Amino acid sequence: MALHKPYQDIPGTTVFDAEQSRLGYWLNQFCMSLMRAENRARFKADERAYLDAWPMSEAQKLAVLSRDLNRCIALGGNIYFLAKIIATDGKSFQQMAGSMTGMTEDEYRAMMLAGGRSVEGNRVLGEHGDAQPHRQPQGAAGSQGKGAI
Repeated sequence: MALHKPYQDIPGTTVFDAEQSRLGYWLNQFCMSLMRAENRARFKADERAYLDAWPMSEAQKLAVLSRDLNRCIALGGNIYFLAKIIATDGKSFQQMAGSMTGMTEDEYRAMMLAGGRSVEGNRVLGEHGDAQPHRQPQGAAGSQGKGAI
């Protein structure tokens, strides 16, 4: 039986739940392998060969190779594990977050220092005429006060 997931209507957000965890298990295990210097060296020497040693989907491997972290998240990657890839590339978490939002590092930093993204237009799908999701009834737990994540 599928679980009711009222959080699926947050625009632009993939919640890392049990289903995402199962989907991304090997992707996240690969990322954790990068905690060891010898594994980082092997990965950097031949990224595809290193990835092929892991039972990840081809889509996950291609997302890693192209450093499409938004796609990695959609395929079960957890942002804290994915940060190991960017660190292996010698980049900061801030650089990673900026790239995932389509902003430069400086634009991302300025946005965060100004208080982050506005919640307006980012609360639930359908708020401004976009696709209408299944909604929780008014007053249901968690249905009020959703902000951008």
